[in-house]
Amino acid sequence: MREELSSNQEILKRLAEIDHTLLTHDSALRDLYHKLLPLIDPPPESPKRKLGFHQKDAEI
Repeated sequence: MREELSSNQEILKRLAEIDHTLLTHDSALRDLYHKLLPLIDPPPESPKRKLGFHQKDAEI
């Protein structure tokens, strides 16, 4: 009976360590995602030049 309780305690301790590791990795991945999100969005389109000859508006 003592051996079973001891093994249960070891399993619970290991599960707590895994849980802590996963939470740490989860927050690191969330930070990385938020930093990469602006790079995923396409850049805003720049105004395009009109082709051909254009006259500037002359003030008279």
